Amino acid sequence: MVSNKKVLFQKIPTAYPVIGEHIAVEHSEFNLDAPLLSGEFILKTLVLSVDPYMRGRMRDVSIESYAPAFVVGQPIDGYAVAIVEKSNSSVYKVGDYLYGMGDFVNYAKMSEAEAKARGMEVRPDIPTSGLPITNYVGVLGMPGATAYFGLEQVGKPKAGETIYISAASGAVGQLVGQLAKTQGLRVVGSAGSDEKVAHLKNTGFDAAFNYKTEDTDAKLTEYCPDGVDIYFDNVGGVMLETTINHMNNYGRIVACGAISQYNTSFEESYGVRNLVQMVGKRLRFEGYIILDHPDFDGPFRERMAKILLDGKFKYLEDVVDGIENAPEALLDVLHGKNFGKKVVHVADA
Repeated sequence: MVSNKKVLFQKIPTAYPVIGEHIAVEHSEFNLDAPLLSGEFILKTLVLSVDPYMRGRMRDVSIESYAPAFVVGQPIDGYAVAIVEKSNSSVYKVGDYLYGMGDFVNYAKMSEAEAKARGMEVRPDIPTSGLPITNYVGVLGMPGATAYFGLEQVGKPKAGETIYISAASGAVGQLVGQLAKTQGLRVVGSAGSDEKVAHLKNTGFDAAFNYKTEDTDAKLTEYCPDGVDIYFDNVGGVMLETTINHMNNYGRIVACGAISQYNTSFEESYGVRNLVQMVGKRLRFEGYIILDHPDFDGPFRERMAKILLDGKFKYLEDVVDGIENAPEALLDVLHGKNFGKKVVHVADA
């Protein structure tokens, strides 16, 4: 028997989740020697991704969305890298590294059908690439693909344009900025601390500011004197409204997220008041979900792995140790306390 901690979803929150009330860690044991049926195998979790979209999954299961709701009383799940510890499957073999949607647990028994439904993919490149395993739930995982697709396919960047990125030091924003620089754009970002702003400048951003201590409207006027051609929006709300005032004709707004609104009710959410400018400026405002574009994943990973191995990008990760710290890690993300991509290191292979 081995220790098996589980991060459980306990109650649907109406504002920010509270540890112990809405999410909690349960201590249990797991029998590694239990017999396996044909096609079953045991996974050992190595790393877990903590992302803002997870707040939207803390809802009633009857409410449909692009990602299924967490089930009260069951472990939360998210993007993970795990290794097959024991197997009675010809598809998932002992020692295989898997990437997909995994429960926030130390160990889990899974069938081939369940693994397929969760998008569990055998990834032989993970142990051989020479890159940190944490990269595979960040820059080489869903956040990285989200950044790459959003900029390329939605933003349609052109050399000489100006892009503004909110939440620019996060998992997605920091990568968008560096990708945009390689294509000859002027890159401006905002973040919630002076330390984060300094990091953005260190990664090649032309300008960056602390939106908590400086006026966004004034800073966009200063740093984007020729206006904004692409707004990569991770925040929504007041930030979106302010930025629309600075958009150039035929600008593109890449609606990636709206973290400022995730913990408010519909009645309390901010109503953007200047959407009439969408018409006058002929703006394109497009949301997207990377899950709709699975064919994009392979080519993106190949290119991004090469960029990372060449040392061309600086991708900051905020790694915490121990699955018992996953609830606090999620709250840090929702409160903007993370510095870089938040990852939970659960175990070594």
